[in-house]
Amino acid sequence: MAVAEAITAGTPLRSNRRKVVRRILRNPLAICGLVVLVIAVMMAVFAPWLAPHEPTQTNLGQAFAPPGTPGHLLGTDDLGRDVLSRIMFGLRASLHVALLAVATSLVVGVPLGLLAGYFRSIDALISRMTDLVLAFPFLILAVGLAAIRGASLGNAAIAIGIAQIPGMIRIVRSETLRLKSLDFVAAAIVEGAGDAWVMGRHILPNAASVVIVQTTVALPAAILGEAVLSFLGLGIQPPAPSLGTMLADAQQFASRAPWAAVMPGVAIMLLTLAFNVVGDSLRDALDPKASRR
Repeated sequence: MAVAEAITAGTPLRSNRRKVVRRILRNPLAICGLVVLVIAVMMAVFAPWLAPHEPTQTNLGQAFAPPGTPGHLLGTDDLGRDVLSRIMFGLRASLHVALLAVATSLVVGVPLGLLAGYFRSIDALISRMTDLVLAFPFLILAVGLAAIRGASLGNAAIAIGIAQIPGMIRIVRSETLRLKSLDFVAAAIVEGAGDAWVMGRHILPNAASVVIVQTTVALPAAILGEAVLSFLGLGIQPPAPSLGTMLADAQQFASRAPWAAVMPGVAIMLLTLAFNVVGDSLRDALDPKASRR
């Protein structure tokens, strides 16, 4: 009976999810962040229908039109392309790359982190490989991988995802080591559970909250990484719009048309800030100490 209770204690309860949701909804900053994210996702998903113009449509007769010009709410760039339409499609590209990159880091990093934390025999090998990759700064590694593979949206996502794998491995490994030392895992092993069952049934579900929080941290980093790669010409290629390429194109006209650079910069700032705010709120809501308050 004691063993069964110990195992049950380690299993996530659905009631905890409701408590987490209630804590997030009580946080005004979290609500603001969620609203910004919902708006950004809606704009990205429905960009082909919401955008007032085609993102690549040029009109030299309306080049450098200021914000508020009829038909161009946020103005136009040097080729007369609508800034608002290009931001909508740029958000689409940024979120696409971010999701692909984080998915790559999850698919590779979570299993390796579990194995490193659970099996001490291979921990040293995985940890040393992780340390080797972490020796290179995140953006430097992403830029190098993108340059090697070539400039494209998919290669940018893969490069950013590979650069984020070591961080994911370390987070999951650390949580696995903590959970492995708890009583409910020892009880499951005493009951005769195999290693795969313990990792998949007891450790991974209880490490899910840490993985979710790490995901919310990795997403804004991936968005910034995509903007940097596109700014350097290693991401999505013109004429397809990207927030990074918009910044690169607008820098030479910054004094004449500052809105062409400010607007995509504000979009990047709001998107990354919203992810960080939601991630911090989620981390606080999932904190075990919060359940005792």
